[in-house]
Amino acid sequence: MIESARVIFRTIESTLTMAQSLIKNKSDFLELVQKCDTIRRVLERATEGATEDDLQGSLGVALSELNKSINRINSEVTSKKEQAIWERPSYATIPRNRIASWEKELDRVLILFNTEAIAGMAIVRMKKLTAELKGNANGSNILRHCQVPVPPSRPSVFYGRDDLVAELTNLVVNDEHIALIGAGGMGKSSLAKAILNEALVIEKFAERRFFVTYDGMDPSTITFETFVTRFAGALGIELVGVHPMRQICTFLHSTSALIVLDNAETFEEARGQSALQEIPPAIADVADIQGITLILTSRSRRNAPNVPWITKDILPLDVGSARETFFRIYRQVSRNNAEEEIVNLLMELEFHPLSISLLANAAQKNGWSPHMLLTRWKRQPSAVLNHGEGKLQSLSATMQLSLSSPSIQNFGKDGGRALAVIAFLPQGLNGDLATQLLPSLPGIDIICDVLCRQSFVYRQGAFIKMLAPIRHYVQNSSLAPLVSTCLGDVRAFYYRTVHHCSEERDNHADIIISDHLNIEHVIAFGLTKVPDRTKETLNMCCLFLQRLRCHLPRPTALAPAIFNIVEKPSTLTLKAWCLWYLGQLYRPLSQVAEAIQAFQAAEALYLTGSDHESVARCVASCANMYICEGRFIQVQRVLDDFQRSNSWKYLSGTTKAQVWFFLDHARTHMFTASADELFAKSMKDRDWGLNSRLWHWRAKLYHGEDIVQVKMHLDRLLLQSTNNGNLLSRRDALQGLAQVSFYQGRLSEAMDIIQDITEMFKGKDPQDFLWFTVSKAIVASNQGNYDLARDLINKASEPLDFLALNSGRAFLHRSYGSARIELTAGEYDKAESHFTATSEGSDMQGNLLFKAFNIRGLGEVAFAHGNFAVAAQRFAETRSLCAEMGVPPGKLYSCYPFSALPERFEGWVLFLECRSPFASAI
Repeated sequence: MIESARVIFRTIESTLTMAQSLIKNKSDFLELVQKCDTIRRVLERATEGATEDDLQGSLGVALSELNKSINRINSEVTSKKEQAIWERPSYATIPRNRIASWEKELDRVLILFNTEAIAGMAIVRMKKLTAELKGNANGSNILRHCQVPVPPSRPSVFYGRDDLVAELTNLVVNDEHIALIGAGGMGKSSLAKAILNEALVIEKFAERRFFVTYDGMDPSTITFETFVTRFAGALGIELVGVHPMRQICTFLHSTSALIVLDNAETFEEARGQSALQEIPPAIADVADIQGITLILTSRSRRNAPNVPWITKDILPLDVGSARETFFRIYRQVSRNNAEEEIVNLLMELEFHPLSISLLANAAQKNGWSPHMLLTRWKRQPSAVLNHGEGKLQSLSATMQLSLSSPSIQNFGKDGGRALAVIAFLPQGLNGDLATQLLPSLPGIDIICDVLCRQSFVYRQGAFIKMLAPIRHYVQNSSLAPLVSTCLGDVRAFYYRTVHHCSEERDNHADIIISDHLNIEHVIAFGLTKVPDRTKETLNMCCLFLQRLRCHLPRPTALAPAIFNIVEKPSTLTLKAWCLWYLGQLYRPLSQVAEAIQAFQAAEALYLTGSDHESVARCVASCANMYICEGRFIQVQRVLDDFQRSNSWKYLSGTTKAQVWFFLDHARTHMFTASADELFAKSMKDRDWGLNSRLWHWRAKLYHGEDIVQVKMHLDRLLLQSTNNGNLLSRRDALQGLAQVSFYQGRLSEAMDIIQDITEMFKGKDPQDFLWFTVSKAIVASNQGNYDLARDLINKASEPLDFLALNSGRAFLHRSYGSARIELTAGEYDKAESHFTATSEGSDMQGNLLFKAFNIRGLGEVAFAHGNFAVAAQRFAETRSLCAEMGVPPGKLYSCYPFSALPERFEGWVLFLECRSPFASAI
């Protein structure tokens, strides 16, 4: 270092030493200390290799100005020191505003110094290079400029990233270093190219926008030399001699530049010692150069340390952008003719950009129609995504590039096994349970961490998941057979969990709720692919369906596998039980047709095995489903036929009582028997007696008998139910008492009784809670409190959030409740909207009872508007529905007091009595 720089260093050191020893307000000097440290670093860099002769130029001017400022500050600090010595106390204070003025002075000089020193440094180094050139015939260490490379253009097919491009561009022009991380084929390189061509970026960096790609290089062979050679080539310079990074940095020091390091996983995963040790600090050195901004694209998260990266995970496209990308390439047909089917296919690809491009190109080049494309995809999806060479034309090439990463290769077959298991499980691998699910892979947590860093998989909550195209590749590659070595571990853990789970919410139940799709898939795989374990799997299937119904009612993909089980003597009964529990699962979901199909299939198998008790249980369950739909004639026909069947004589008294109980439910609605007869037979049975007595007295209420007697008996039966701890009987007794109060106009009392019922089921049975909360809302509307009624309706479905699919019947009940409330409030347009929606829902579910309620409601709306012709059509349709159900039209609401409309809505009654304006109605 030249002597002038050493003098400045000594002055700075002296100044700071005095401040440390004698100045009281040391904290105010922190900013000044930092600026002095900056000066030291700049001086070291600027005067490296310089001589006193170099001071005649711009470097000398910069040093002179800096020396003056440093001396001035030193002089004032010395003065304060002397003042402190003579005046006591021995510590002096320098005003903060004076220190700030020194900082401002140094800022001014540093600006000048940086400009002049950089120019001087370039001169000094050029002299050195020239001297070396003269002394070395080979010309080593000289920097040679080649033709300046042109940045790549913006991709022609690039949709859905506008907001992200704008966000990242803003970061780039504000000198932030960005790391774009994502799986292969997510469009990281395309995104970087788009940023390079943004107007703000071009304005700031002009032609100094460089794209350094490491695509196609083998991580196992890359060295520091290959890294810098590729880097320098992209910058347009030729390296000569030693210190290649110094030559690159010298070039970059001249002015600001934006550099994209594309496919950085190549050198981040390098195996060579020189690469591992030298490349990361080299990138950090480049990042530290003032005016240099880096964009890095990588599948790996092992990005160079000591660089303040802003990391952005590149996600799949949204549905609109995926659609635009596909149809920008595929132009065989009009979008209107195929859009829905294609969007469903793109959704199956999880909107993975490269897969969408590959799919569209394959269809376009081969002239496939949408139907042919879908057929090819269903037959062999992996083949559709591999129609050329290289990673831009083949998903396999992209995946193999990721798999070749040394980080993954280091795990040997264990890495492949982990990938195979993650691809096999539809939810992915539960990371919280990974070591329990895969005890044969002791390093599974570390393997998953590495797979995530390589963007082969990603974390979503507790689960380690895989994008659909990657999953397709793994399932159709040589990795797929590896799952068999781990499947036994996964199956054992899940089966053990299902076996130990009960109706109580515990840790086992939590696992079933979190991993339900995985457990379902393992069971389905066992039913279809592991015939030697069929009996074990069927047992687990029965248990799982029970647990699912209890903890997470939802439709199940197990149905086809259950129905397709080959019926052998060893599996016949187990298959019947699976069908039975399948039907039970469908019940809370109001999937009536599916439930009846399952019960009837189970009934046939039980009959084959001469299990008549189970046959009766299936028949009764079907009857109960028909009752829920209002198909009372069908209930009576099914149960009358069953009493004449061969099975009847083999049944126990309790099973017969169950059949009579459901039969009398239908007869109660049909009014085909006197109230005294109803439930008389089933009352004699010990198991069905209490429920039968309750419904006997409720039937008397519906048939218009002495309401005082009904209340007295219901009160007695309520006490008996409470003492017995029979929750459902207590519910039925309270519901009957609430209906008594409602009939008598004691609305507050009815409200209190219903509140007792909701408290019984709050947090226990969401569907019963909803059902009776809606009843409360209806009572509130009859009291004229419409705001409370609406609030109750809105809150009614909140507990149903735990259901994967809310009960269709619960929806009908809630929607009809809303319609009735709005009608009572005089909000006819809102009421009409709700009645219409509920009527359509009733059609979808085949529910005749709710259909009748809502069509009658629409008739009353038309009647209120004076549209008597439409009203007559609605009422005639309601009457036809009553005939189909087997319910007398005048008794439509007799068994459902809370569903009845207020008496002031008299259109229905006038229609039935053929009174004006319906005198001519038939």
